[in-house]
Amino acid sequence: MTQVTESNFEEIVVKSGKPVMLDFWAEWCGPCRAISPIVEELATEYEGRAVVAKCDVDSNNNIAVKFGIRNIPTILFFQNGEVKDKLVGAVSKSQLAAKLDAIL
Repeated sequence: MTQVTESNFEEIVVKSGKPVMLDFWAEWCGPCRAISPIVEELATEYEGRAVVAKCDVDSNNNIAVKFGIRNIPTILFFQNGEVKDKLVGAVSKSQLAAKLDAIL
């Protein structure tokens, strides 16, 4: 699973030639832990077609602030470095896959 940090955000998200699904989470967040296996499954299923990554809001607060993340989990969908869509809360695998498919 790719971990996005303040030092690699530009390289992994902005400069990616592929769509990016970025899961903003924290270790203490129950709903975040609940969807973590789904995010990992999608990372495997979309390998080579999209980047599926996680960003720990406690360790990377500047990224969370930049995108106005107030609730977690929040999943942002990027295309060409720009936010194209977003989901907030513990959502289903089909909802995440549908958003990802829409920007592929």
